[in-house]
Amino acid sequence: MSEKNEEFQKLKEECLACRSCGLCETRNNVVFGVGVDNAEVMLIGEGPGENEDLRGEPFVGRGGQLLDKMLAAVDLDRHKNIYIANIVKCRPPKNRDPLPEEQQQCIRWLRSQFKILKPKIIVCLGRIAAAKIIKPDIKIMKEHGQFFEKNGVLMMPILHPAALLRNPNNKPAAFEDFLKLQEKIKEICDHTYD
Repeated sequence: MSEKNEEFQKLKEECLACRSCGLCETRNNVVFGVGVDNAEVMLIGEGPGENEDLRGEPFVGRGGQLLDKMLAAVDLDRHKNIYIANIVKCRPPKNRDPLPEEQQQCIRWLRSQFKILKPKIIVCLGRIAAAKIIKPDIKIMKEHGQFFEKNGVLMMPILHPAALLRNPNNKPAAFEDFLKLQEKIKEICDHTYD
């Protein structure tokens, strides 16, 4: 087991025992994240939904299935070359947006994941993740697919997979964003994603 892997496992164990906010009272599982510990691309969502809470893995419902298809189309896979996590690790009741104080309590886990992974590109899935990670006044419908740089890391907001299920006519624009991501990966990442 690599030193990075050991560090990640220790962090995961600590996170699974977290009781820092009220979301711990209603969760079935802490949804720490999924992927490889040498990922140069990290995808970040807002928080787990019902399926994720039951399985303990991010993006496993219908939205996750759509996400996996779009990722596969650009040679990305949660089990091979990326890492997927959320801002909050426990499901907010009735899938409501995570409250600012819940995000504040939980963001330390995500920051630690980022610190260990050191990804070159962060993809924010949806408005809430983009507002927390990229900039508070993000306009997701106007700015999705654009790259922003913060502290030497490229960040891109994209439309949330669940939003694409509700508005399928936005799927072509979202797929264009994934193609832009694929080009950027080829340009700046060390690993080849074939």
